[in-house]
Amino acid sequence: MQFKPFSVVLCVLFFLSSCNEYQKVLNNDDMNIKYKAAEQYYNNGEYRRSNRLLEQLVPSYRGKPQAERLVYFFADSYFQTKSYYLASYQFDNFIKSFPKSQKLEEASFLAAKSHYMMSPAFSLDQEETNNAIEKLQIFMNNYPKSKYTDECNQLINELQNKIEKKEFEVAKQYYTIYDYRAAIKSLDNFIVEFVGSKFREEALYYKFLASYEIAINSIESKKIQRLTDLKQLHNNIVRYYPETLFEEDLSKKMDVVEKEINIFTNL
Repeated sequence: MQFKPFSVVLCVLFFLSSCNEYQKVLNNDDMNIKYKAAEQYYNNGEYRRSNRLLEQLVPSYRGKPQAERLVYFFADSYFQTKSYYLASYQFDNFIKSFPKSQKLEEASFLAAKSHYMMSPAFSLDQEETNNAIEKLQIFMNNYPKSKYTDECNQLINELQNKIEKKEFEVAKQYYTIYDYRAAIKSLDNFIVEFVGSKFREEALYYKFLASYEIAINSIESKKIQRLTDLKQLHNNIVRYYPETLFEEDLSKKMDVVEKEINIFTNL
């Protein structure tokens, strides 16, 4: 592929001209010019440039008719540039400053969604995730017939799944480090706390694995009872999940369990 020097030069010149024009507006003392430029940049999706101008404009227009529009743009420009902490702060500021605005519902939703966007990976502390769930639920309580209800429910489900995954992985970790009793206790707590979790089947499976290791390696005086309990646990898994993904491994281990039980019953 051959380069076209003239086209490249034109692109560079256009870019430099654009930057130079923006800097002139940024340094201009005329707020009317900045207002028009900020609005134009915002409408063109150039949110970072718009944001810097809005940062200068908002204090100057406080108490004026244009203030509502500018503060909303300012908050949304943070959201669009993924500065979600600042977005939530500025949307909250908009809500308090303009409680009768036609944009109030949308601003309230985006303030809550900003917290959703700040929710970290499941392996990290989930305080912000819980906070996001609370904010979204408050929004739905305030706007029960909102057009954003379906999206709110979807976001809450995603956040809830993240919390459940973290709790499940913490419980499962005990199994991976061979602390089987701690694994059983943690998995039991998870199963009780998150009854409808999509990780419930896997939690029961890992409880079975931990219980299996304890039962198979038990002293004789405790072995038969633990094997019997393990058999009951297996029956529960199959009853709740007749097409369980772990059927093959469960069947192999239950063959061992049945053989062990037969040995004891034939003594």
